[in-house]
Amino acid sequence: MKTIRTIAVLVGAAALVSACGGGSNDVGKELGLQNPLIHFVHAIPSGPTVDFLVNGSALQKNIAYKNVTNFANINTGATSVSYAPAGTTTALASGSFPNVAKGHEYTVIAVPSASGDDIGLIDDPFDKGLLSGSARVRGFNASLNASNLDLYLVPSNNTNISNASPTLAGVSYKNAVPASGQDSVYVSGGTYVLIATAAGSKTPIFQSNSFDLANNADWLVTSVPIGGVLTQLLPNQIHLLVAQGGNTSQPALELTNTLNGQ
Repeated sequence: MKTIRTIAVLVGAAALVSACGGGSNDVGKELGLQNPLIHFVHAIPSGPTVDFLVNGSALQKNIAYKNVTNFANINTGATSVSYAPAGTTTALASGSFPNVAKGHEYTVIAVPSASGDDIGLIDDPFDKGLLSGSARVRGFNASLNASNLDLYLVPSNNTNISNASPTLAGVSYKNAVPASGQDSVYVSGGTYVLIATAAGSKTPIFQSNSFDLANNADWLVTSVPIGGVLTQLLPNQIHLLVAQGGNTSQPALELTNTLNGQ
């Protein structure tokens, strides 16, 4: 009888969240019942097409720059991840999650570096409230030529950041804000602009066109160097990519820098 009552409570919660704009997957994540989910973001502008490997085997294949793979189920426990040139298992870069857990989302990012390919790892505990319809946002810095960034998510009708605090402060190269293991930042849906500055500065180096951020969206905003020979890049020449979480594979949204037309 206890099992039946528990199932009834979960079904009722799923129905309530769905009515409020969420979904049963969110309920499973929040309650720690959903199998761990993982996806891959290719953030190397001049990088080759790659396969994404989990525990040495290809999970997703033929991933080009800006591509974001579907979330896929993986097992719990210690998990190694890497990416390799398409059709091979010779890793270009690798890393590991020591304790993959149910209800969490995991992101693996192909990151450019001056000495070769690198990797970024994010463990997202998905601590979203059952009744929340807010959008979730996290930043990641894949720009070796912009080692520390502040990111401002501001309403499109007020882009003056002189008295504003960064939405995501001090995003350092190869790191996320909030950090891996912490929950994302929650914001209301609306029409926004993203502005990037060097950490501690109020002088924009990147300002996007306006865009719509929907309620219940799940966004990873990643800075990437403007394409070219990485060792010859000028400081702060970046683009911003938006990897949108979900069940439909799609390229990351590449925002245009309105400050210089790039």
